[in-house]
Amino acid sequence: MTEIAPVRIVSVSDAPWDDVVRVFGTRGDPATCWCQFFKLSNADWKNAEGPECKVALERQVRDATPPPGIIAYRDDEPVGWCAVEPRVNYGRLTRTRAAAGSPEAPDDEGVWAVTCFVVRVGHRRLGIGGALLRGALEQAREAGARVVEGYPVDVAVRGKTSSADLYHGTLTQFQAAGFEEVARPSADRPVMQLRFTG
Repeated sequence: MTEIAPVRIVSVSDAPWDDVVRVFGTRGDPATCWCQFFKLSNADWKNAEGPECKVALERQVRDATPPPGIIAYRDDEPVGWCAVEPRVNYGRLTRTRAAAGSPEAPDDEGVWAVTCFVVRVGHRRLGIGGALLRGALEQAREAGARVVEGYPVDVAVRGKTSSADLYHGTLTQFQAAGFEEVARPSADRPVMQLRFTG
C-alpha cells in the first residue's frame, strides 16, 4: 500500500506565485478563470481573457488583505487551491442563483464565501479538497469571519458529475466540515453555512 503524504495548507500570501501558477495550470477552466468569475460583472466576464484574469489574481494575492485564498501542498509540491474571502469581495455572487436564499445581508463583511476549489490532476480523490476546506475555515476565522458560506454540488441529486463541474465542492465535503444547509435555490445546489461561535 502506498502511503499518502500529509497535506499542508498555507495562505496564498505566503506561497510563491509560481506555486499558484502551477496549481492553476495552463489548460481548462482554472487557467482561464483564475477565480475572477464572481468578481467581474457579466459584461466584463464576457470580455475577459485568461491572461488578464491571471494578472488580476496575482494583483489580489499581492495587495489584498485578507488574501483571497489558500494553497495545499503534499510534501513540497503545490497541489490545490481554495478561494475564500469576504463575500462582499465577490460582487457578482449575491446576484447569482447559487447564493439565492442566503439569510445573510449582502453587504455583511462578516460573511465569507468559499467559491472555488482546484486540485491538480493526479492528486484528486486523496482528501485534498477536505483539507483545503478546513484550511479555508481556519483562515476565515483568524481574519474575523462570523459566518462562512459555500455553494456546493449535491452529486446525489445531480448524478454523475465531471471534475470540472465540481469546482464549488461537494455537499458531503461541506457537511463533513460541519456546514449546515440554509437554502436550496436549485435541486442540486444548496447554500451551506458554518457559524463561528465565541
